[in-house]
Amino acid sequence: MFGDLFEEDYSNVSDNQYGKGKKLKTKALEPPAPRKFTNLSGIRNQGGTCYLNSLLQTLHFTPEFREALFSLGPEELGSLEDKDKPDAKVRIIPLQLQRLFAQLLLLDQDAASTVDLTDSFGWTSHEEMRQHDVQELNRILFSALETSLVGTSGHDLISRLYHGTIVNQIVCKECKNVSEKQEDFLDLTVAVKNVSSLEDALWNMYVEEEVFDCDNLYQCGTCSGLVRAVKSAKLRKLPPFLTVSLLRFNFDFVKCERYKETSCYTFPLRINLKPFCEQSELDDLEYMYDLFSVIIHKGGCYGGHYHVYIKDVDHLGNWQFQQEEIKPDVNLKDLQKEEESDDPLMIVKAILLQEEGSGIPVDQLGQRLLKKIGISWNKKYRKQYGPLRKFLQLHSQIFLLSSDESMVSLLKNCSLQAESDFQKDDQQIFKILTPESPGLNNSTSYPHWFDINDSKVQPIKEKDIEQQFQGKESAYMLFYRKSQMQRPPEAQANPRYRVPYHLLNEMDAANIELQAKRAECDSTNNNFELHLHLGPQYHFFNGALHPIVSQTESMWDLTFDKRKTLGDLRQSIFQLLEFWEGDMVLSVAKFVPAGLHIYQTLDGDDLALCEIEITDGEDIFVWNGMEVGGIQIPTGSDCEPLLLNVLHMATGSEGDKCQQLVESPHVFPSNAEVSTVFTALALPVGVLLVNSTESAGENSWTAIPREGLKKTFREQGLRNGSSLLIQDPSNGDNSLLTRQGKWITSMNEIDWLQVKNLCELESEEKQVKISATLNTVVFDIRIKAIKELKLMKELAENSCLRPIDRNGKLLCPVPDNYTLKEAELKTGSSLGLCFGTAPAPSQLFLFFAVGSDVQPGTEMEIIVEETISVKECLKIMLEKSGLPGDTWHLRKMDWCYEAGEALCEEDATLKELMICSGDTLLLIEGKLRPLGFLEVPVWWYQPRGVSHGESHQDRVNCTPSQGGVWRATSQGAPGDVHTEAALHYLGDVEISEDATLVELKSQSF
Repeated sequence: MFGDLFEEDYSNVSDNQYGKGKKLKTKALEPPAPRKFTNLSGIRNQGGTCYLNSLLQTLHFTPEFREALFSLGPEELGSLEDKDKPDAKVRIIPLQLQRLFAQLLLLDQDAASTVDLTDSFGWTSHEEMRQHDVQELNRILFSALETSLVGTSGHDLISRLYHGTIVNQIVCKECKNVSEKQEDFLDLTVAVKNVSSLEDALWNMYVEEEVFDCDNLYQCGTCSGLVRAVKSAKLRKLPPFLTVSLLRFNFDFVKCERYKETSCYTFPLRINLKPFCEQSELDDLEYMYDLFSVIIHKGGCYGGHYHVYIKDVDHLGNWQFQQEEIKPDVNLKDLQKEEESDDPLMIVKAILLQEEGSGIPVDQLGQRLLKKIGISWNKKYRKQYGPLRKFLQLHSQIFLLSSDESMVSLLKNCSLQAESDFQKDDQQIFKILTPESPGLNNSTSYPHWFDINDSKVQPIKEKDIEQQFQGKESAYMLFYRKSQMQRPPEAQANPRYRVPYHLLNEMDAANIELQAKRAECDSTNNNFELHLHLGPQYHFFNGALHPIVSQTESMWDLTFDKRKTLGDLRQSIFQLLEFWEGDMVLSVAKFVPAGLHIYQTLDGDDLALCEIEITDGEDIFVWNGMEVGGIQIPTGSDCEPLLLNVLHMATGSEGDKCQQLVESPHVFPSNAEVSTVFTALALPVGVLLVNSTESAGENSWTAIPREGLKKTFREQGLRNGSSLLIQDPSNGDNSLLTRQGKWITSMNEIDWLQVKNLCELESEEKQVKISATLNTVVFDIRIKAIKELKLMKELAENSCLRPIDRNGKLLCPVPDNYTLKEAELKTGSSLGLCFGTAPAPSQLFLFFAVGSDVQPGTEMEIIVEETISVKECLKIMLEKSGLPGDTWHLRKMDWCYEAGEALCEEDATLKELMICSGDTLLLIEGKLRPLGFLEVPVWWYQPRGVSHGESHQDRVNCTPSQGGVWRATSQGAPGDVHTEAALHYLGDVEISEDATLVELKSQSF
């Protein structure tokens, strides 16, 4: 089944992922999690290696095997660092097993990896995903180890620990001659079908005798004839470790299919093998074996899953159970004490008792409480007891607050009493929270069993093994150890016992590295960036806050732990800003189109930043809470500044209205009345119209009724980017609106362009209309469209505008530096805002497609330099299309979407061939013939018979007939007989256009 999977390949072994000089096979995003409460490490499943993991864990929890392997040093096994040296002998499999066992013992991770080990086996990813039989794996792995350890002191490791001997005997009833045959075994394979227990199976194999008589006689060599005889088998030599394989899988010859035997099959925790042995004169203890591992198979005969029950002989793991299992043993007094342990008064007193000196800051008290009970004050107690500072004030007979209420300590007369009371209660609390388990305090009385299921390790009780006697999830392999084998006391709960120094150092270094990575990861996951805006470096202008000098000088980036409190943040900022004087108020601010606006002031210094919902990248404004630069600052979402576009007729130097429309941005508070527009622009009160873009057609303007002028901008539904049009009611001749309220103008140079959002990004608007003139630069239109569509600012660097034709096809991108006139864009055109950049002046934007049958809109796009050759352009297009081979050429598409002239000059540049941006090229299969050559089709004319007077020079009429052969009818003089001839197509001939007919005839033949 496994083939040569265990052949050592000394030229291909991956480095281990831990220790100095080792490289990760795959870079993990996060370090592996530390060990769980059992303090044991599982093994990660590579896809189908659960059978391997179960066997490796069994070997790892066989201390004698593990320590024998550890005893082989680098002088015998070599070193993985020398694997690339040509003359070095590196025994890779035992080295990788040593390292894996060291990781399982000492590396602080919840699961180890077997990638390096399976690489040393020579396994491929296919083998790692394919499940095999664990019984066969056990034999082949031991065989591979024996082969690898030849020539070392561990050459007899497997035979010393696992090999036993069976003797088969036949005794002649006549002459009493004994014929025997001895054979070694690595594991005992016992039947399950029609057997109820392991003892019964062994009895049938090594106690019951087979009798040869009647028609089934034995040929005795001594008697020289057929005689009666008895055949039996006995265990001659028992190994220290006995492996038993259960024959769960059988074949049904009636149904012609395999099946799994799921009937009840018991096996003892301790077994006496004396009845099954050849020599039985020794003490019974010599034959006693204890069960220490059970490999379990769950599923059917065509697939399933393996896990293992293992007895922790050295007590390396923490064998205790979850609290739910022990809850019934807790009496009413314990429950009462548990309720007392939830009393915030006791917890706060306990924290303060541990502090020496005058006291601790109130802000730090909240943090200490979070660390002690695992939950913050606000989440657990605030609803019932109020804020922490208020709780301390209400218990003034116990707690002493400083004058500014920033520090807290216990009153002296309460300290001694509280200390004695707390010590008693704290001991009881500890007993409740960490209840005693039978195996924890009396570890020698109870065996420690664990269920190791790949990465998951959990404790089980010995009685749980009985559940694996039968069913689809049942025992498949049993591992026993001699009862007389005792472990030394120094090995108990000591994972470093007998581990080589070089592996100890490697694991210690790896643990330090893991700890550093986890700290870094924890910091990354719990730290966030805050943008601090310093009030003294801002001024209030045009309805919002703006930096006095520059954004970089007025804003500081601060990385902070979101688990800390607001008070900690304030203290850190105080330390950063040594020049700060007076009160410091922290407020959440946000950037709006008008500038920076303050929304909410943060309070509650004992609250964690994650509790007050401060997010990563939050803008925090640091100020005194009142004014900036002597100006009182409006705060809150109600007065959020709105940036509006106001259009009105310009006023001439003499006060009369000019024939010019002026558009200017203005900022107004959201809670201001709409009528303040006239005051801000110093214009008489007139008709105010708001731009409505709800319809998909042209922009429409709706007049705001006079009573609507008293409403606020927010109530009127205006938002950032909204447009307002001021119409002078006394000047009807220069009205900018038709009776329908749709936009018109008498100035030809002003109109609108429609821009659609084709960036596949979510936006409130799918299209907007941008006012522009023929001299407007495309870049300005693009930036304004991004703002009005409310898309990301990053699109300014990676987007372009592309005209959309009447069929909806996107045309060549328009360069940003073109005006509408230079780009030949008409007012009212539709443009698409797309990802990507427009081609540079030296580049061409080309469409291309494969084949001549091209549907409009299905072409691919490419940007190339105009100086590249046709051959290079063809290569780029083939790579982008994913087409193989070199039998292709390019043709230009004509105006009716058909293949036009071919680009024959492969070395000519696109510029020389006058290829322009927006042209479509077609990839046509087939090589072009060289210049000056023709491709001539050749047919063979073969008459069936020739009549008298008939000439081959007569005109031939060709008509197709059945079978694809062309029939030719010869027309001669009147009275001639008509005969039929056949035309056969021979192929095409490539010939120079200067060739003669004789040369054509010669080449055709």
